[in-house]
Amino acid sequence: MSGDTDLIKLYSARILALAADIPHLERLDSPGATVKRRSPLCGSAVTVDVEVNGDTLVRLGQDVKACALGQAAAAVTGAAAVGATLDTVIRGRDQLRAMLKKGGPVPDAPFEGFEVLTPAVDYKNRHASILLAIEATAEAMQQAIAQVKVSEL
Repeated sequence: MSGDTDLIKLYSARILALAADIPHLERLDSPGATVKRRSPLCGSAVTVDVEVNGDTLVRLGQDVKACALGQAAAAVTGAAAVGATLDTVIRGRDQLRAMLKKGGPVPDAPFEGFEVLTPAVDYKNRHASILLAIEATAEAMQQAIAQVKVSEL
C-alpha cells in the first residue's frame, strides 16, 4: 500500500497539469537541427526541432510521446528554453541530472520549474524519461550552432 501512495504522490496535480499543457508542441517547418531521444527502459520519446540565432534558442518545436513525468519535464523545458543560450540550457541539463542522480539542488533559473519533479529523485527508472526533452534541446542547439558556423566558412 505504501508503494501505491508514493506513486500517487509522484504524479501530483502540478505534474499532471504541466503534462497537459506542454508549450511548443508544433514541429518547426525548417529547423536548424532536429534531435530525437528515446528512453529504452520505458519507451518514452521526444523529438525536438530548434532554430537558433547565434547561441540563443529562438524557436522550439517538440513532439512528446512520454509518460506524465517526461511530459512535465518537456513542459518545463519548453517554457524555459526559448530565449536561453546554449550555456544556460547545458547548465540546466547538468543541474537537472545532478538533482535526479546525486540529490543536488533544483536547477537555477530559468529552469527552476524542475522543482516539481523532485519527488522523482527516488524513482531511478523514471530519470531517463525526465531528461529526454532537455537533453534533446541541448543536443539540437549544439548541432544547429555548429551548422551555422560551418555555413559561415
